[in-house]
Amino acid sequence: MQKFWKYLLVSPAVCGVMLFVNTATFAGETSGNYEINQPQVLANPDTKDQNIGQVTSVSQFSDVQPTDWAFQALQSLVERYGCIAGYPNSTYRGNRALTRYEFAAGLNACLDRVNELIATATGDLVSKQDLATLQKLQEDFSAELATLRGRVDAVEARTAELEANQFSTTTKLQGQVVAVVSDVLSGNTVNGAEITDENTTLGVRARIELVTSFTGKDTLFTRIQANNILSPNIGTPEGNLFFAGEDGTTDAAIDALFYKFPLGEKTEVVAIANAGAADDLTSTVNLFDGDGAFGALSTFGTRNPIYNQINGAGLGVTYDFSEKLALSLGYLSGTANNPTLNNGLFNGSYGALAQLTVKPSDRISIGLTYINSYNQPLLTGSNAATFQDIAAIQGLPEDQVGFSSNSYGVQASIGITDNIVLGGWAGYTNSQSLRGTRGDVDIWNYAVTLGFPDLGKKGNLAGIIAGVEPKLTSSDIAGLDSDPDTSYHLEAFYQYKLSDNITITPGVIWLTSPDHNDTNDDVVIGALRTTFSF
Repeated sequence: MQKFWKYLLVSPAVCGVMLFVNTATFAGETSGNYEINQPQVLANPDTKDQNIGQVTSVSQFSDVQPTDWAFQALQSLVERYGCIAGYPNSTYRGNRALTRYEFAAGLNACLDRVNELIATATGDLVSKQDLATLQKLQEDFSAELATLRGRVDAVEARTAELEANQFSTTTKLQGQVVAVVSDVLSGNTVNGAEITDENTTLGVRARIELVTSFTGKDTLFTRIQANNILSPNIGTPEGNLFFAGEDGTTDAAIDALFYKFPLGEKTEVVAIANAGAADDLTSTVNLFDGDGAFGALSTFGTRNPIYNQINGAGLGVTYDFSEKLALSLGYLSGTANNPTLNNGLFNGSYGALAQLTVKPSDRISIGLTYINSYNQPLLTGSNAATFQDIAAIQGLPEDQVGFSSNSYGVQASIGITDNIVLGGWAGYTNSQSLRGTRGDVDIWNYAVTLGFPDLGKKGNLAGIIAGVEPKLTSSDIAGLDSDPDTSYHLEAFYQYKLSDNITITPGVIWLTSPDHNDTNDDVVIGALRTTFSF
């Protein structure tokens, strides 16, 4: 009877300990998944400085309400046994993941309370038999206790080492190296000139990125890049590689710099200081848009070419009407830092974007896009569609040809199953020549894509792209004729994930009648891309 009374007295506190242990275990598992699923979300830098403090009443917790499902348990453990601790700002954070230090502090408080109850209320009832039983239990579990103590000590040592050598409490350092072997596998003559770039080449694009967060919801992104990859020169911009650099040098420079932050619950703002692009402002609604490191190999296959008319420095805003509807607005200038005549933030080249993104379901996304631009070519397509021909007609360098454009695009992605995604786009551009020979032209492009996520292994991606790169369909500019024929762009690749850090992607790009001219040889470009991420 004495034993029964003793166990009955201390059992609530013991149950509290067990509840604390189970909760801590569950919270630890949740925390682990959170870190894996969102590697770029940084912890609150102030969390480590918050010490747990003991409370005497559950009413001291500002975030615990009588309607909470665990209110009675908390009230009992706090007010009857003094067995629960909280934070200095009077919060309990019952839905938050638990750290090992917090678990140790709470567990210690509960065990101290158990000892007090045994010592003060039942000290005169403890028998020799009870002491013998406790001693036997201690001996039976001595190995487990020693193992647990060693594991805790090892974790504490590793935690101390990480804290002492961490890069930053607010910044995550990450990097990427893209190595590409490419060659022209077939085709000899385009536009009456022999293709001379038929040697196998090896180029590398290396990036170091600093992802900083000050509040946990904002992002300051800084990228340093060096890129000496060159696309094969086949006499037309068609089939060029998205990850290629401009001059083939290995000079490192700040390639991208922006700050993204929320403005209220539904609005996100991004201020871009350098090398901004359309995908920094909105979704390009294409499974294969991997910014050159993943997905499609070509510029055409990466995103609707009308998106290439917007880049540089500026501002973007996205407003989410709901989970199914969002509006993105953005303005980027390609000459924002140039103070000379006809340049600068508003007088030089620019692109202004407006896009309505609709998601009727988890598997379907649709983008309706409008872009107004000045002196921003499409970057890929025929020589006529990218205004290289008009520069030759006017006898001007490409960067001095003046033209304004209005572009309209529709993009769609439909998940037929978890492993089959159908997509595509259509884009129309009307451009007006503002210098030299005046007039306007119409340019069209379209594509159909078929993706196979996780083909053969989780993380893999196979893709097929079939379409027509930007083609000049009509022109009233003297000396600039419409493209005579139609060239088809056929691309296939298989992205294979060797490990969490290494991905290899072989692929081919087949251009029929390059530069939209049937007199040209078909050209086949092969590429083998290897991406290292850390």
